[in-house]
Amino acid sequence: MDKYNNKETIKHSSFCSTFLDISRLGKRFFSYRSKRWILVFAIHLFFFLSFYIDLQLLEGSISGSRFLGFHMIDPFISLQMFASTYKLPINMIIGITTIVIVYLLLGGRSYCSWVCPYGVISEIGEKLHNTLVNKHIIKNRTFDHRVRHIFWFIFIGLAFSSGYLVFETFNVVSILSRLFIYGWSVAVIWVVVVFLMEVFFSRRAWCKYICPVGTTYSYIGKGSALKIQWNDNCDHCMVCHDVCFENHVLELTKAKYDEERTKKGIKTQYVTGTDCTLCGRCIDVCHEDALSFEFRLKGLI
Repeated sequence: MDKYNNKETIKHSSFCSTFLDISRLGKRFFSYRSKRWILVFAIHLFFFLSFYIDLQLLEGSISGSRFLGFHMIDPFISLQMFASTYKLPINMIIGITTIVIVYLLLGGRSYCSWVCPYGVISEIGEKLHNTLVNKHIIKNRTFDHRVRHIFWFIFIGLAFSSGYLVFETFNVVSILSRLFIYGWSVAVIWVVVVFLMEVFFSRRAWCKYICPVGTTYSYIGKGSALKIQWNDNCDHCMVCHDVCFENHVLELTKAKYDEERTKKGIKTQYVTGTDCTLCGRCIDVCHEDALSFEFRLKGLI
């Protein structure tokens, strides 16, 4: 993408172009999207190799694993386990603690962009959906993003009332992770159904409105150290809003807040919305370099 010479909106950018950025000096380099995809594939390659050749680097699956011997357990599975059995084994407590510490540093819902295998599939569905919308074949349907919290409580309630991890029956994240590591199962049909729903009905509906895994990480991300930082280079072109599927977190980029910021002498602000997945897509398209990753604790290092 040549963001310094073009407005890289979804409509005017090809999907393939989003994997490379062009600097002001004309040099090409990997965009954050390409880095994210590489990391997701690398993680599942390590899972695969650990299972098939006993690599013992990253063992298990995305739901529960060991990295160099350290337990890591998906927080939402652990909450379901506790709700259904009223118990948490010590290895799960260790795994939750490890994950919470990691994502308090690296930014809560960064899991959704940088680790989750369905995130990659969903981005492909997003492109197909936007293409159909632009051709007026379908309409995009949006809902209140806060509905995700309702789904979160519903799934915890189902675990509590049934004594069973109900959500794991159709958790597309776990299904895809097991597919890549252990091979095909009939459950993949459900992933296809969700994918088609996102293509033909609502842009990234699973990630935005339903998935309680991402919602749990958003709760962790409230106090995370890694954030997107806005600065006053911003010309309020709103391209970042166009490419972000959780664009309510970028409310601070709107011009209507400039007068108040000028009065207070504010030149930088953090994107504090917990729904931000730190995908870096807004950084990739910002032609004024008004957005960047910022580690809030670096002053203490």
